[in-house]
Amino acid sequence: MEKQEAKLKQLNQKIKAEKSKIEQNLGKQIIKTSNLDYADLSNQKIKDLAQKIATVLNHESNNQL
Repeated sequence: MEKQEAKLKQLNQKIKAEKSKIEQNLGKQIIKTSNLDYADLSNQKIKDLAQKIATVLNHESNNQL
């Protein structure tokens, strides 16, 4: 049982690391393709941009149904 718990913990860590990697890559690509300046990206601006992107993606998903 302990071996299975250790394997599960290791798998969860791998999943968490992969999610983090994807999030970082997504952020970098959005910044790069949008020609955004890192100096202008406050936490509030990041949240606002994320909301705009989510709105667009959700709208596109709804229209595909």
